[in-house]
Amino acid sequence: MTATGSPRLIVVGAGAAGTYTALCASRQGALVTIVSATPLAGASSYWAQGGLAAAMSPDDSPEAHLADTIRAGRRAVRESAARVVCEEAAAAVQDLAALGVRFDADRHGHLALGLEGGHSARRVVHAGGAATGRRVIRQLSALVAQDERIEVLEGRRVTGLLTDPGNPRCTGVLLDGGETLTAPATVLATGGAAALWARTTNPVGATGSGLLLAHRAGATLADLELMQFHPTAVVAPNGADGFLVTEAVRGEGALLLDRHGERFVDELAPRDEVARAIQDQLISTGARSVDLDMRHVDPALFPNVVGALRRAGFDPERRPVPVAPAAHYMMGGIATDLDARSSLAGLFAVGECSCSGLHGANRLASNSLTECFVFGARAARVALSEPATPGPGEPGRHRPAAPTGSTKPPPLTDASRAALWRDAGIERDGDGLRALLDDPYPLVGLIAKSALRRTESRGAHQRRDFPERDDAFDDRHVTITADREPELAEWH
Repeated sequence: MTATGSPRLIVVGAGAAGTYTALCASRQGALVTIVSATPLAGASSYWAQGGLAAAMSPDDSPEAHLADTIRAGRRAVRESAARVVCEEAAAAVQDLAALGVRFDADRHGHLALGLEGGHSARRVVHAGGAATGRRVIRQLSALVAQDERIEVLEGRRVTGLLTDPGNPRCTGVLLDGGETLTAPATVLATGGAAALWARTTNPVGATGSGLLLAHRAGATLADLELMQFHPTAVVAPNGADGFLVTEAVRGEGALLLDRHGERFVDELAPRDEVARAIQDQLISTGARSVDLDMRHVDPALFPNVVGALRRAGFDPERRPVPVAPAAHYMMGGIATDLDARSSLAGLFAVGECSCSGLHGANRLASNSLTECFVFGARAARVALSEPATPGPGEPGRHRPAAPTGSTKPPPLTDASRAALWRDAGIERDGDGLRALLDDPYPLVGLIAKSALRRTESRGAHQRRDFPERDDAFDDRHVTITADREPELAEWH
């Protein structure tokens, strides 16, 4: 794309969701501009160890995948969204393979399907063992770099969304430095917010920037109280602390052991159950970790995990690895429909920054990468039918910038991260949540407001002052907008 080209689509974020959405739009003849704060192949998706959940074997089916997704989601899954993902997952895997992603195969050339927590069948497609994110993002980034229809602005940040006050609609983005980009549709693919918590598996940039952009522009957010805590993050005094040991190792026989060397939980139970069981062990014993015993797992299946553990001073073939839960995946985000549309016309969201209702209150393992590709394809298809950008001139780059929605939030501090881990961690209560309402980082307060509205315990949201699940919250989502307090919504 030349500098004077007129983009039909703006994509913010260059992870799996963003690059795939851009490639889908390009293949439909669109011109795309990707805005990325990191270089290509430098997004959080690079570190994703899990695979893509898809019913690919003869003894599996989308219906079985759907049943597992709903069961894991604790009666908070939007069934229509889950059905879309489960029915279109296999096509997404096939498309990625056609784009050059090499998935792991057995000696007969068939996909080597893994088993992870909450799944009733082997249906997790991997690439390079636990290097799926690395393999996928490397290939998609290479295709983006070669595509003449896609322009990539690396090292640039979006500081605001442009809106038309007279006709509420997103018309583009405001960049750092004051430049604006306009287009009929903008897709946010900015990732999650788990790095807001002091103990996390995520890189430092996963602080919900896209959620704040959408919120300031007037879009609805949903389910911010539902942060998934991964059960098995390494506990170490060095740079390895928080390193995620993929759930797939438990699918291949790794065990969780207490301080007496005894099993205390079904290792393949849904993540919320396993995380709470570990947390209970830590509270009752005063220990900082439990043991993940990988000694009976073939290290050749997970070369990058084993290599990273050895570099951190652990030998998983000889001794168990100390692990404990850590904030991992934001199941809430920008509320979207089944085509990734937000509540603000012209604005779409895909990947972890979105909330279609797919994950409910407890994400089924490896549904997240699948979600990126299923909804990325849908977003590209629908976004290209958006009407032309209102106002004079053609879409493209302009100066000076309009000030709409460009207020910059204060920097995230270690104090905010520590407070969120303490008061909105695996267990929380009203007093702690209320203490977060005035936190200087605005997303912390929005998370606390949402958690206060959900006066029950369900999945990843466990309140000491409301320890039981309340049927009144079944199939309900806590939504929040800039001009209203949190409300309960029922999505169909």
